Amino acid sequence: MGYWLEDIAIFLLAAVVAVPLAQRLGLGSVLGYLAAGVVIGPWGFGVITDVENILHLGEFGVVLLLFVIGLEMQPRRLWLLRRSIMVLGGLQVTLSTVALTLAGILLGFSTQAAFLGGLALSLSSTAFAIQLLAERGELTSRHGRAAFGVLLFQDLAVIPILALLPLLAVGREAVSLSGTILETAKVALILGTMVIGGHYVLRPVFRIVAATRMPEIFTAWALLVVVGTAVVMEAAGVSVALGAFAAGVLLADSEYRHELEANIDPFKDLLLGLFFIAVGMSINLGLLVDSPLWLLTLALGVLIIKGGVLYGLGRRNGLSPPHARALAASLPQGGEFAFVIFTAALALGLLEQGLVDELIAVVTLTMAVTPLLAVSVARFNQRRQAGQAEVRSFDDPAEEPQHPVIIAGFGRMGQIVARILRAKRIGFVALENSTAQVDFVRKYGDKVYYGDATRLELLRVAGAADARIFVLAIEHVGESLEVAQVVRRNFPHLKVYARARNREHAYKLMTLGIEDIQRETFHSSLAMAQGVLRGLGLPSSDAQRAIDTFRKFDEERLHAHHHLANDQAQMERLAKEAVEELEDMFEADSQAGLDGAKD
Repeated sequence: MGYWLEDIAIFLLAAVVAVPLAQRLGLGSVLGYLAAGVVIGPWGFGVITDVENILHLGEFGVVLLLFVIGLEMQPRRLWLLRRSIMVLGGLQVTLSTVALTLAGILLGFSTQAAFLGGLALSLSSTAFAIQLLAERGELTSRHGRAAFGVLLFQDLAVIPILALLPLLAVGREAVSLSGTILETAKVALILGTMVIGGHYVLRPVFRIVAATRMPEIFTAWALLVVVGTAVVMEAAGVSVALGAFAAGVLLADSEYRHELEANIDPFKDLLLGLFFIAVGMSINLGLLVDSPLWLLTLALGVLIIKGGVLYGLGRRNGLSPPHARALAASLPQGGEFAFVIFTAALALGLLEQGLVDELIAVVTLTMAVTPLLAVSVARFNQRRQAGQAEVRSFDDPAEEPQHPVIIAGFGRMGQIVARILRAKRIGFVALENSTAQVDFVRKYGDKVYYGDATRLELLRVAGAADARIFVLAIEHVGESLEVAQVVRRNFPHLKVYARARNREHAYKLMTLGIEDIQRETFHSSLAMAQGVLRGLGLPSSDAQRAIDTFRKFDEERLHAHHHLANDQAQMERLAKEAVEELEDMFEADSQAGLDGAKD
């Protein structure tokens, strides 16, 4: 007992000293935990030497982290990430494996060793990446969502990778096709059982436990759900972290989601800190001293290759250069699953002990460097943005005569409005805060000013005080709402016509007192639906009546339910009722048409 108390005291002291110091230096908590692990570990002062058991205990923090992320990832949000998960994630693992394998062969490794090393090193650290993104508030950013999709695919990829290892083992029987199918069916059965059990078993039990009104029992039950899921997944040979994530997703829509998260969070944060400390303790400084140039070369090669692949894929998938750089800086490290793959390969005789030690050292080195890399890239992006802002100052629209219309945002919708106004010889002032967009549209003869419409002084110079109409055509929701607030507060006489990305954006604009709102794909979607109905053989009059009925119905509900916009449960219930109500309306309309035909 005294032994464990001493170890716990050492861990807590190391964390309390190192983490605040690292954050004070702007390096983030992860690097602080790593440094603490190096200092107290066997290659530092040797205060604690039982690294393997501590690492296993700390890995449960990763499991809890994935469970909490699952709680925040409702199934419909997960569906929106399908492109990042399957396309971006699949390409990242494939291209990184190929590139790392070729690099290994060029460095003199055997083809098998290079392939296994490349395959394992293509996987990143979920714990490191998620923690770094969360600390910087970037989980919901474009590169944060892309990073999460890649990490989720990697967790899925661990299962077939581990199944592949026996096939590569020399002198062992090949895994039969029937055996592979049986294993796959077993995993599918367990995941299916989880889905059914989560809906029909977990929620009723949660209600029973919550009815006891004993917080400690609720916490115990929440931990039991995570631990039980982990036990089942491990027995099935599935990634434990992936199983915890699936359990979280199943409970994401439950009424206990927030309480679950609040109860799990303290355990998650403590165990994650322990995991990072254990990784720091496992860094083999002896190997680094013996062959520093070799190990640093390997680690640098992994960072450059994976970072280059991630940057290229990010750009190909529509990320801007700053977001692509941030993605590349978040996921270039090796991950905790590499330890598992290397250990399994060693047991099967696929890799030698010396090489495994080197590769594990490379993984830990890349983990240690990643926080510094992320901080450096973030600062570089800030300097680039600041430099660009200095090079390109806002235009001065004061030279324009007074016009009745101001257009904020010169994207697709803003340009169409401007073309129609110009054709009718109605004057307007157009503002756009993207230098690239301004330069692009000017090539085609459009007169638009580079400026930030959230700046009150710019709106005044643009003539907002004397204008009659303000067209809010900005695509970015946050910026759109900020401009709307400035306009409503300082120019209440302006009639505002606003573009809304979706229904939620429309509700937020309505809350600011803006009623003339056009959802950007609503009318084009109705036009397409009308074409589909006519293509199916409906008379033009019937197709037009159906579209008019839907348009009127949807717009009425948009305004009627505005006051419930923040009540997710009510909105989901009303959406289901709307489907049934609309079906009844169309059926009644169809019946009326039949009765009229009979008459």
